[in-house]
Parts: sequence; structure tokens; C-alpha cells
Amino acid sequence: MTDKQPHQAGQANQPQTQIKIVDNIPGTEYTNMMQVRHNKDEFQTIFLNVMPPTGKTVSKIVTSPGHMKRIVMALQENLKKYEEQFGKIDESEEPVNFGFEERKNS
Repeated sequence: MTDKQPHQAGQANQPQTQIKIVDNIPGTEYTNMMQVRHNKDEFQTIFLNVMPPTGKTVSKIVTSPGHMKRIVMALQENLKKYEEQFGKIDESEEPVNFGFEERKNS
């Protein structure tokens, strides 16, 4: 179990939030492609598993812009830690376009 955040001043009487993370979450899927869309109020990320000539959506997450920024910062921090421990990661080749078109936000 992990603590969400350590207690800070003024929070002495509040219980700590504990989150149990299990290894066998139903529906865990491999993804090798992602599509991101956004509007003023939210970001939508769609994760796909594409093996030509087919593919499937494996997950779709919608979150606020503020939380998306925290997600991006956490990913950047963990990429840095990974490369410090295991060496530089080479970026994958850009995936083939499978007919996805950029949709303009109205």
C-alpha cells in the first residue's frame, strides 16, 4: 500500500489515503499506439493495440487538463529515472497511419 501524500501542517487529524494496487487487474492490455484529443475542459487519450492489418482500442481515459499535466510530469520523471538506471531509450518509429484523421475541436 502507498500513501497518496505525506501529511502536511493542518492535516494532522485527517486519515491517510491508502491505495492497494493489485497485479491482476482485469482487462490489462498491451498498447503500441495512442491517440490524444482535447478541448478546453478535458483531455481524451485512446490506447490501441495495432497489429496490421487490424487493431483494437484497449483503453480510453478522459481527464482534466490539470490532472493531465500531472500525468505528463510523472511520466517524464519516471522516464528520466529509467534512463539513469538502464540507459537511453531509443524512440520507436512512427506508426503507420491506419486512417485516423485529426479531428478539429469546435
